Amino acid sequence: MPDYGNYCPVSMASEVVADRWTPLIIRELVLGNTRFNDIARAMPGISRSLLVQRLRHLEKRGVLETWPSPTGRGSEYHLTPAGRDLERVIDSLGRWAIEWLFEEMRPHDVAPTTLMWWMHRRVDHGRLPPGRTVVEFRHTAPDPTTIWLVMTPTEASVCLQHPGFDADVAVAGSTPALADVFQGYCTWAEAVDAGRITVDGAPRLVRALPRWFLWSPWADVTRERSQRSATALVAADEPAAH
Repeated sequence: MPDYGNYCPVSMASEVVADRWTPLIIRELVLGNTRFNDIARAMPGISRSLLVQRLRHLEKRGVLETWPSPTGRGSEYHLTPAGRDLERVIDSLGRWAIEWLFEEMRPHDVAPTTLMWWMHRRVDHGRLPPGRTVVEFRHTAPDPTTIWLVMTPTEASVCLQHPGFDADVAVAGSTPALADVFQGYCTWAEAVDAGRITVDGAPRLVRALPRWFLWSPWADVTRERSQRSATALVAADEPAAH
């Protein structure tokens, strides 16, 4: 087979972004994660040494830049204009998978810590109340655990141990139920109405909570695809007309 070299644009792009994990690293940078540990937490399974290797590769190819951290400790990774232009590529990959690999997706397999990490990076800070808001998430199944999100109008953090602040809102439900909402298989209101998620707290905070999150970037696409799949199943189960 011939080597396509540098005269095939698909081959050239593949050399930059087609290695395993690389599109996911770009996804994290697109979503605003700039620190090494934050990127690593969002991708359970990748080794730290491999992440270092992939980040160096992307920097060498002009996709990202390394900046000194404003705190003076460590570095941050920021997309270059070429890297930001890959956002549409990542979005297209996600949409393609939802359309054509939908039946193979296993949204319920996500771990509680991973889901909470995804949720904290999708906080809509402009919709939060002033000051600090603490939401306690009690995952009831399949691995019972409690995780807290501590949020302000400028930042959010995930706490695996009690943060030392009283919870303003307490949410309880299975990890699959929460994942369904985040990924778009159903809305927060639908999950609450069905009893899959319960919420306790001041009524104004309970009502506002769903608006504090942007949910998955592909939530709307997933919901539409899920509805089409459900309609197709119903149609297949209906007796043929005579």
